[in-house]
Amino acid sequence: MAAPALGSLGGRSAALALLVLLPLLVPRGGAAADEEAGAGAGSCGCGAPQRPGAPSSSAAAHRYSREANAPGPGSGQRPSAPAKMVPVPGGVFTMGTDDPQIKQDGEAPARRVTLDAFYMDAYEVSNSDFEKFVNATGYLTEAEKFGDSFVFEGMLSERVKAGVQQAVAAAPWWLPVKGANWRHPEGPDSTVAHRPDHPVLHVSWNDAVAYCAWAGKRLPTEAEWEYSCRGGLRDRLFPWGNKLQPRGQHYANIWQGEFPVTDTGEDGFRGTAPESSIRREQFLTRTRPFSADARARHLNGL
Repeated sequence: MAAPALGSLGGRSAALALLVLLPLLVPRGGAAADEEAGAGAGSCGCGAPQRPGAPSSSAAAHRYSREANAPGPGSGQRPSAPAKMVPVPGGVFTMGTDDPQIKQDGEAPARRVTLDAFYMDAYEVSNSDFEKFVNATGYLTEAEKFGDSFVFEGMLSERVKAGVQQAVAAAPWWLPVKGANWRHPEGPDSTVAHRPDHPVLHVSWNDAVAYCAWAGKRLPTEAEWEYSCRGGLRDRLFPWGNKLQPRGQHYANIWQGEFPVTDTGEDGFRGTAPESSIRREQFLTRTRPFSADARARHLNGL
């Protein structure tokens, strides 16, 4: 999350991890070849989520982007101690790229963007953080209301997988799992009790905005997020430079191995990692959260 300008804002908050609710279900193993091809080369099958009864993305973007950036009382008791925030100086940077690896991400074209100074929280919102919000407000996430959410197949137990009969057409490794939510990220037989410092999952954009309102902050814009992650560097592939593993060291928790079959976990983690385990650069580097621009983004924690 971000503060609108340099200055103190109370409350513990950070970027929220999520699993986007993916559209277009088909029977498992039944995704047609032309459907997969239609997703585009390199696509993970992610799209703008749309659930029955859910607000339209345009209406939500107009309403929440304004409300999330305006100070006002939130429901429940707010955190009393401010978390560490990273001051990010204003400046001009090149946002996006003219050579996108996954065109569906909408990162093209490269363009110059000017930003004022702001604060950004240094870490993601953890399960422990989100639990405090829920305990203070009684909030129910959209995954809890819907009764299911999407989970990466490799993270599920064989018992849970046996009960799943559908998959996402363009990304059959995403499975709809009954009872999957932030308390049970891999389905009803999983728990976050042993990982309080891991990023919270199965949180929608609307859920993220509700957390921000309670914490007295807001979601960053897409430009603020990318500018922060670049850490002051220009024309680099990664926030730390051009090499994925400088001196053989892992600087990010990502997939290693053959996707989507085998994640070797060479960086020390399969799935999410504790919020403080990944090195931060001059500004900060993290997994990707929601932004106030309301573009559908997904973070699979892998």
